[in-house]
Amino acid sequence: MGVFVFLPLVLPLTAWPVARLAEGRLHPRTATRLLTAVALVMAVCSTLCLALLMVVGTAQLPGNPLPDGWSDPEVRAAVPHDEIAGRAAIPALGVVAVLCGRALHRHRRGARLARRALTGLPGREVAVLPDGAPYAYALPDRIVATTGLLGGLAPAERRALFAHERAHLAARHHRYLLAVHLAARANPFLRPLRTAVVYTAERWADEEAARAVGDRRTVARAIGKAALLSTGSPAPTLAALAATGPVPRRVAALLGPAPVARDWPSAFTAAGLAVWGAAAGALVSAMSSANSAITLFLILHAATPL
Repeated sequence: MGVFVFLPLVLPLTAWPVARLAEGRLHPRTATRLLTAVALVMAVCSTLCLALLMVVGTAQLPGNPLPDGWSDPEVRAAVPHDEIAGRAAIPALGVVAVLCGRALHRHRRGARLARRALTGLPGREVAVLPDGAPYAYALPDRIVATTGLLGGLAPAERRALFAHERAHLAARHHRYLLAVHLAARANPFLRPLRTAVVYTAERWADEEAARAVGDRRTVARAIGKAALLSTGSPAPTLAALAATGPVPRRVAALLGPAPVARDWPSAFTAAGLAVWGAAAGALVSAMSSANSAITLFLILHAATPL
């Protein structure tokens, strides 16, 4: 395997310029789907890389239950600096498991508390809370808004707000946001992709709201006024459900022309370079991890006594 075993751990660095290009050059729908897929592939590959290194490191520990052949020089030679890398991968993989587990637990707990707060309120799709604090967010199956926020918006702006939240529900944006949130926990180099997906998911909902309302300026005013009035989500654990993204950029984008809804732009444009660059990075990462896994499996199989 050589040094290529470490490639999935650092390949997410290539996602930084890709995320920047994609969020500004691609249609928000395309960018959200692409960046989420790239983040998931790279997170799985980097985690698999740590798992392979952990196998080598665990086999070197005295008293381990693994076959003795797994600590043979032939196995250790497959990983550069096996004594350091193999043993360091053990706590690293444990940290990844703990961080992802905590993030998933907090997300589920926040969603459960939010649903509990809506018990007994009328309305299946929209729930209006009698709360003076201005905020709104979309649960996976329901829109939540307070009287404090709705009272500060004009009727047309309220329609834009609800159209925006309905777009979140229809496209299941909470799944994209949760996926990139977990990916960023698995590999901190993927945090720029998480930030980019938070923005592109909001832009996706903005464009859907503008199409439903028929007036981009009305949606821009609704977003700007809601941001000025809002004090944030009532539950910090609902960050993946109530993320708003950079509001000034969203408003500026709505005041401009609608993005072209072409999913795969030409490779000879900046947008095309972003798409194909992201796809190539994900493919190289997946191939590297698969090659490492198959090679190590064959090595371990050969070293396993019959």
